[in-house]
Amino acid sequence: MPPPSAVVPGVGIQALILCGPGVSLNTFTTNEEYPKALIPLANRPLIYYQLSWLKKSGITDITLITPPSTAPPLQAALQQNPHLTSLPSPSPSVLAPKGLDLNMGTAELLRLPEVQACIKTDFLLLPCDLVCETPGESLLEAWMVSQSALGGSSTVSEGRNAHGPTSSGPGGEKGGRRGGLTVFYQTQNREESVKGEGTDFLAIAPLDDDEAPAVSYAVDGPAALRHNLSKVVLSMPMATVKEKMEQDKGLLLRRSLTEKHPRVKMLSTFRDAHLYIFPYWVKELALRQETFQSVSEDLVGFWAKAEWQRGLGEKLGMDEIFHRENGAHAESGSFDGESIEEEIDLLAMSTTSSRPNINVARPPPTSSFASRVSNVSSDSDKPELKIPPLLAYVQRGSAPFVRRVDSSAILLSTALRLAKLESIEEAGAAASPFALPQKIAHPEGIAQRTTITKSDCLVGQNTTVESKCVIKESVIGANVKICSGARLQRCLIMDGAVVNSSCTLTGCIVGRRAVIGKDSILKDSEVGDGYLVEEETDAKNEKFMIFEGLEDDEDMGSSGEFDGEDELGF
Repeated sequence: MPPPSAVVPGVGIQALILCGPGVSLNTFTTNEEYPKALIPLANRPLIYYQLSWLKKSGITDITLITPPSTAPPLQAALQQNPHLTSLPSPSPSVLAPKGLDLNMGTAELLRLPEVQACIKTDFLLLPCDLVCETPGESLLEAWMVSQSALGGSSTVSEGRNAHGPTSSGPGGEKGGRRGGLTVFYQTQNREESVKGEGTDFLAIAPLDDDEAPAVSYAVDGPAALRHNLSKVVLSMPMATVKEKMEQDKGLLLRRSLTEKHPRVKMLSTFRDAHLYIFPYWVKELALRQETFQSVSEDLVGFWAKAEWQRGLGEKLGMDEIFHRENGAHAESGSFDGESIEEEIDLLAMSTTSSRPNINVARPPPTSSFASRVSNVSSDSDKPELKIPPLLAYVQRGSAPFVRRVDSSAILLSTALRLAKLESIEEAGAAASPFALPQKIAHPEGIAQRTTITKSDCLVGQNTTVESKCVIKESVIGANVKICSGARLQRCLIMDGAVVNSSCTLTGCIVGRRAVIGKDSILKDSEVGDGYLVEEETDAKNEKFMIFEGLEDDEDMGSSGEFDGEDELGF
């Protein structure tokens, strides 16, 4: 038997990355040539961080899902961007469904025929704006152990023994229906915390003794992650909770929740990372429920409640998805050696989990959620439907960095944090997986009598910095020109931008090929791609953007931030 280190958790699992246009970062995504996935973060495109994370997790079957209008720039970047071409083969595929529009919800997206055809096994679903230092193999291992799936993932069975999803190894669909895993991270009291960041309401319950993985104490590595798993019983955006509390004059909970889970912990400062490990059957649940719009609020929220709310699983059609197919093998033919392994119920032998043996049938999808509500069986002899749990890994304390970069403030905060990482040149083998080879990629372009704090700055390729400049805690992209006497602090300057002489920028983000006129003073402002800021401009908390049909010298001015509560890449 190979040693445990030889097992690659990601083998047999596919990943779907949702690459939307980036409404919440509209200052830098107004041009379809640069969708959100290609916005530079610490001098690498956003999509690099997910692809690198997945490759290190052993997942090679990766699909980027994007609207047709943004597919060409994504495909070009995968073939030409040096950061993306440096990743191990194979290259991810790009799927641009014809029916995908810019306003489509993430659960609606999963119902598109092209996406349904793409999902062939258990899968990860994640946004294109996620940065995660928690090792993917640790999350996958925790999910596999807690769901008794160490033998492989459930896949679409082919040939004469095909009955829908089956298992490629022990612990799969024939041994009991698997649950899912989601990730939540702390938004407050961390170095990278941003004021006003949206949060989610999360209620969790401890795992039962027969469900908890065999970890008796917290240690480093995957075992510690498994030790911190909880069961999700409620999940929704805090904005939704506040609306309900205003309407109901308080937070109302069903009695069945406390009867099923007497120990519930409620959290309000955490956020859903929108990183999900889903079993194959979730594909059919999304297809059946035509009223589901959001994965995070609808699919995940209703699944969590169905585990304890009586009758909800039947209303969602889970009873049909989990229907016992007693005569399946008799109909498919005799046991000829091809499916004997599927008949062994290894889950019943497991000492880490206890779940009923539920086989699979895939009846035609029902028309809608509403039609299911009125057709729930009242047969008292019908056994209780066992809903597989939805587990949560909740980031605590000084846990590895996890962040969704879906607003300008978070983009700046995350870039500055990554700039503080030691380079590979400095740290060697101990360097972070997100570290760059060098802090200053082109030292020849830095003039003398210039101050750059190397410990918290990054400077890209072919960038020139003239004399008497002061740059502190900033990220400077490639092909940027910083003219003499400029002062930058806590700034993100994207590729090709020009900061003219004697400018002072504090807490600013400057887009690609933007130009800042000389003697300008900007604080906590955003400058869109290609925008020309006039000389001697003095502004605070402003957004400068080019609008189609408007003169180039017009700007948007200050505006509120998009909260991005339901955005999963779209």
